[in-house]
Parts: sequence; C-alpha cells; structure tokens
Amino acid sequence: MSLIEVHNVIKNYIDGKNTVEALRGVDIKIETGEFTAIAGPSGSGKTTLLNLIGGLDTVTSGTIKVDDVELSAVSIRRLSEMRLHKIGFVFQSYNLMPVLSALENVEFTMMLQSVPKRERTRRAKEILDKVGLSEHAHRRPPALSGGQQQRVAVARAIVSGPAVVLADEPTANLDSGTGAKLLDLMRTLNKTENMTFIFSTHDPMVMDYATRLIQLHDGAVRSDEMKNSKTAG
Repeated sequence: MSLIEVHNVIKNYIDGKNTVEALRGVDIKIETGEFTAIAGPSGSGKTTLLNLIGGLDTVTSGTIKVDDVELSAVSIRRLSEMRLHKIGFVFQSYNLMPVLSALENVEFTMMLQSVPKRERTRRAKEILDKVGLSEHAHRRPPALSGGQQQRVAVARAIVSGPAVVLADEPTANLDSGTGAKLLDLMRTLNKTENMTFIFSTHDPMVMDYATRLIQLHDGAVRSDEMKNSKTAG
C-alpha cells in the first residue's frame, strides 16, 4: 500500500463561461519516505495537485487516497482530523496568524492536538532554533521579513512529525543559503524520521535535492523519474 495514491484525477474549474482543465487524468503513487518535487511552468497544476492531496480541494473525478483513506469518501470532520494529525502544510502565502508570535504560530497545531503546554513550547523552541529564528521567537509575523515568515511556516509544518509534508514553493522567498539550510533540515527529517515530503517548485535547487522529480505540463504528467539527490546517500 502506497502512502498516497492519485488515480485518474481530473480537476476542472469554471472561469466565467469557460471550463479550465487544471488536471487531466493524473496518476501518481507516493511511497512513505519519499522526497519528491513536482515541477512545471505556472499553470501546469502543481499547486492544484498539492491542494487535492491535502484535502483542501475536491477532485472533479478520479480518486485520491492518503494512508489508504479515500479523501472524497470521508466526512468533513474526518478530513479535518487527517489534516491535523497526518499532513503538514507549507503555503506559498505562509498563512501565519498575525496576532500570534512566531513561537505561538509554531505551537498552534500542537495545541489543537492537545500536546501539553510545556512540551509544545519545548518542541517549538527547538525547531525555531533549527531554522535560525530563536532570536525572533516572540515577534509577530508583521515584524518578520518574508523569508523569516516562510521559515516559521516550515517550522510549524514539521514540528509535530506529520506523515507527509506538502510544501508549495517552500524556497520562493528565501536566499539560496537559507533555502539550502531549510532543505538540509527537511532532508534530515526525511532520513531520520522517514517523514515524506512533496514539494511544488520552480526552484532548480529543490529539484536538485529531490530524490524523485515529477514534471507536469498542462495538467498532465509529462515525466516521472527517480534520481540521485544532492544530499542522498
């Protein structure tokens, strides 16, 4: 059983009087422990595919299973529980809560999971240190740069050890050095914790780190290759 199974997925959007085909018959299987990049030009369907896998959107037809659960067949409550406990998200727009500090943002998912306060604060501080933000733990997002907000978003996604992390352009707002450090951290978690990562990206560095590269074009899979990553081995 694969961790994620995408079978013949079609996703259409209505734009005025026109139907836009965002995904056209996508078939993908992702195994536990993969470090996969989904690449392609703007409009190729990368973000749409991530949102469907994460249960943030619904397919027009076809099926998606995460940990052998078909997403379209479960209740909204069950879907919310899966997102809370199994899936970590890194959004391109960060989606941080502006009234909470960086530390509180990282703690938030663990709070919803009922992790005791002392433990979630310890974990949040530890992960903020790993992404180089320990000195900014008590700053709120408006007082942080875009790159710093992106690192908080990554820290929040990985801190509770989800089965899979879905990251939409995770290095888009980072300089190459900071981006490489984040990818090194995620690759370490991938190796030591067997945490699965799926990225949508334009960034050659992310593609270089990935051990599998899926290329989308016009909503369809153009190529799918396993490869030796920059940090594999």
